[in-house]
Amino acid sequence: MKNMKFTDVFLAIMVGIVFGVIMKFWDDLYTVVKPLLPTLRQLIYGMWFMAGPFAFLLIRKPGVALLASIAGASLSGFLSPGGVGLQVLMYGTFQGLAAEIVFAAFRYKRYGIAVAGLAGVLSCAASLGLDLIYGYADLETWALIVKYGLRVISAFIFTGIFAYGIIKALEKTGITTMIRPVSKDEYKALD
Repeated sequence: MKNMKFTDVFLAIMVGIVFGVIMKFWDDLYTVVKPLLPTLRQLIYGMWFMAGPFAFLLIRKPGVALLASIAGASLSGFLSPGGVGLQVLMYGTFQGLAAEIVFAAFRYKRYGIAVAGLAGVLSCAASLGLDLIYGYADLETWALIVKYGLRVISAFIFTGIFAYGIIKALEKTGITTMIRPVSKDEYKALD
């Protein structure tokens, strides 16, 4: 985090805030889908893991995944009824830390679908850990495997494929060069 500039911190928080708003609406969608697809709704759960990996793919600095996840969870928790704000903040913190572990394992130098997807999958695993603590995963073994198996698939799709695709679309517009300067390799490719 020591190499982050104010603009990096600000942008990571803004990404988190955008995802916090999306999470609130996604929670409503998740609730509506529940009676229609009680088990298959887990396939849309991956959006809740997306803030951190998206922020990292966009900003490409250590710590931004954690910061964006915490910011998103803070807003989402604040907007949620029933006094679950602290619990939502815990989820955001653990999911952000899990994503950071993956990016750190690749020395913050890999920005592909597989690494971003893996960050989402590890965020999902962190979520499972908290679900076990809070009693949300008190299911029979087969149901636990189905539920979290579908969440793992969803986590990879949302954080790997969707986040990566959105970032690639943003790169085509040129907007990301204002966030992260052109690398030396890109300059060499022009020669």
